[in-house]
Amino acid sequence: MRFLRLGCVLALLLALPAPAQADEGQLLVALREGRAVALMRHAQAPGTGDPADFRLGDCATQRNLSAEGRAQARATGARLRAAGITRARLYSSQWCRCLETARLLGLGDVQELPALNSFFGDRAQSSAQTAALSAFLREQTPDGPLILVTHQVNITAFTDGFMRSGEIVLVALPLAAEPEVLGRIAPPD
Repeated sequence: MRFLRLGCVLALLLALPAPAQADEGQLLVALREGRAVALMRHAQAPGTGDPADFRLGDCATQRNLSAEGRAQARATGARLRAAGITRARLYSSQWCRCLETARLLGLGDVQELPALNSFFGDRAQSSAQTAALSAFLREQTPDGPLILVTHQVNITAFTDGFMRSGEIVLVALPLAAEPEVLGRIAPPD
């Protein structure tokens, strides 16, 4: 009986309409005008987590972008430029796969932001890093496009949503107490 009730509850939840999302054009206008921040999960990098000998700053010890990931990042940059975003304030995790993704977007200089670093290997850092990211975003002024390249765990902790490699989620600025997700932009095929 308990499983039947659980099944009914799940069926009802699945039947609810999904929250409305702005179309991609509206999302890109909000980004271009500085009314939203783009949080991008790094492009495709085979595997999960990092090798046991991982060292920050030493790409040879890290999971890195595949050829498909590099093409994905370049295609995303081209897509953003086609939407009129030719320059952006770019911040990245210090992990090589994020830095390379951000650079391959071709939208400007990339600044490292430790608040975007992965805490996959140390989940105890989730609250502190999410708070640091929120504090950083609260300091931002609406000064054109702002793009942050980070990891799935960081985006999930911040927005409560799971992201695919290369996917972008847009969050309204100025930042509310609870981040307001405006929508997502799927990674290029």
